[in-house]
This record gives sequence, C-alpha cells and structure tokens, in this order.
Amino acid sequence: MFSTPTPLKEKDEIVLISTARKISKEEISLCIATLESWGLHVHLGKHIFKEDKQFAGTDTQRAEDLQWALDHPSAKAILCTRGGYGSSRIIDLVNFDTFKKKPKWFVGFSDVSIIHHHVNSLGIASIHATMPLLFSDQTAVGSLKACIFNDTYHISTPAHALNQHGTAKGEIIGGNLTLVMHGLGTPSEIDTEDKILFLEEIDEYLYHLDRMMLQLKRAGKLDNLKGLMIGGLSDMNDNTIPFGLSAQEIVYEHVKEYSYPICFDIPCGHITNNHALIFGKETLLNINDKETTLSYIT
Repeated sequence: MFSTPTPLKEKDEIVLISTARKISKEEISLCIATLESWGLHVHLGKHIFKEDKQFAGTDTQRAEDLQWALDHPSAKAILCTRGGYGSSRIIDLVNFDTFKKKPKWFVGFSDVSIIHHHVNSLGIASIHATMPLLFSDQTAVGSLKACIFNDTYHISTPAHALNQHGTAKGEIIGGNLTLVMHGLGTPSEIDTEDKILFLEEIDEYLYHLDRMMLQLKRAGKLDNLKGLMIGGLSDMNDNTIPFGLSAQEIVYEHVKEYSYPICFDIPCGHITNNHALIFGKETLLNINDKETTLSYIT
C-alpha cells in the first residue's frame, strides 16, 4: 500500500529543480506562468540554471537542490525541469528521511524515472508527467493539473493489434525502460510483484530494446504482474542489417507468453500528448477489442 501525498490547492507551494540536463530561464517561463495561473506559489532551486558540461550544475549542486526540495517544510510538490541524463548520478547523495515523514508529490518523467523508483520503493506515490521544458502541450499539462489537484481523470486510447485483452486492478509502477533496467540491483530497484508495469522509451537501437526486455525478463520483473502498459517507443533506430521487428513487436515477443492484460500505445512517455500517470495509486485498467481505458479508484 502506497502513501499518497496531499492534493494541491490554490495558494500551495511547488518547487522546481534541475536534476539532469541544463536548462535556461526562458525555457521554463511558460511553465512558471502556467503554475502561477493555477494559483500556486513557485519556488526555484538555488542552482536550477547552473551549468557544468551538459548538466544543470555539478553533481553536488544538483544534489543540494534535490535535498532542499525533499526537505522543503511547506511545499506540496517537486517538479523537475527536464530529463536528459544526470539524475542517477545524484540519487545516492541525498537523504529521504524527512521526505518519508512528510511526503510531497514528486513529478517528472524520462531520466528522473530513477527518482520515481526510489520514491516508490519507500512506499510513496508519485506522478509520471510532463516537465517545464515541454509545457506547450495542453493535453499533457491538463492531465498533470488533474493529477496534482485530485480532479477526475482517466485515459482512453484506441485498441492496438498486439494487445492482450482483460481487466487489471492494481498500482502502476515503472517509467523509462532504460532507467528501470539501470536500477536493477540497486536501492532504487522497483518491485513489480502484483503491480501494473508501465514502460516507455526513446532513441534506442532496436537490439538495445530487445536486450533490455530480455534483462527484465531474466530478472523476474515481468513475472507476476497484474498488467503491462507500453507507452511511447519513440524515434527508435535500426542497424544497417535490420533487426526484423518493430519496437512493439520486440516487446510483444518477450511478453506474449504471459496471461495478464497487455496494452500498447498508451499515450504516455516521450510523445506530444504525454498523459500523466500516478504511480502507486489503485488503478483500473481495461483492455478490450475497441479501446484501452485507465481510471483511478478513489
């Protein structure tokens, strides 16, 4: 059972930090204006616009901002500015003790999946959603708002030819496939037992995708799921000698033997209309020959 942070309301505080790739003030100006239009008070991490090679400051600076956000006495949510690479470099430099005592919503996707995994391993729910760099898509932003304010929210998407039909009830966990695999054997390893596993990926070679799915399978992470949701598998690459299967077909080859419900192309991940997902909240997933629907159980 996951602990669910308190929903936000007008006049609540939210903090923005950069845990991975560098970003500019201009790139997050729309996000800040949007959050303020929701009635939220926005606080920025001390090092949010720092630069160190491709990173938003040194590991020490990014860890300092993450620690500040985790320990913030009045903020109700933490929103990471962007992904890229770098969050896994600082995850072991911070202490989650204060955060465990007073949880707040942790929000983001892509590279920050590793922080989701750590938060979820503590039994605390989090929100896989768009980030300030990508606040121009209204569907993505609207779904994030619905999740953090606890408004009624569901996802509906057309059926996919590779789907395995059925209904699943359970808590969603997962995120970016590379980061799920990266966490294996570490304190941030996800527990998939009796969970609905969500996976998405971008800009990987097809044989890399095959290798990662095989690793998850060998590690037992595909066993005993309640269900499996595959989101965007975007901008995949192939070799001169083609792999011979599409990204979705590669995933299907590794999971078709399981009896639990499986859906493809759930509109979440590195796609334009990146719908938010609440990791750790009881969810009803229904997959039939016409559509896939996801709704949260209150």
